[in-house]
Amino acid sequence: MQFQQLRAFREVAAELSFTRAARNLHYAQSTVTAQVKNLEEAVGTELFDRSRRQLALTEAGQRLLPHAERIIELAELARREVAEAHPPARRSRRRTASARALN
Repeated sequence: MQFQQLRAFREVAAELSFTRAARNLHYAQSTVTAQVKNLEEAVGTELFDRSRRQLALTEAGQRLLPHAERIIELAELARREVAEAHPPARRSRRRTASARALN
């Protein structure tokens, strides 16, 4: 189970559309479809009912969704806390001799 697979799953679940989820994530639809299929293989069951006209979560998908949301929220919280504690290092603003010579 990979983080990007969980993000794709959550977005498809929210939109009930692979196309809209792909657009929201700035991925190709085939990428989102592959991520969800790989996640389904990892958990050993289908997460979406694709047999109807409209996409729907299966019972397994409904059970996984709150866990996926928590994992994503925790990852974002960890990223924010680390970024706040350790701001990115500033790049050196020294100019090379050749750059100074051009001015």
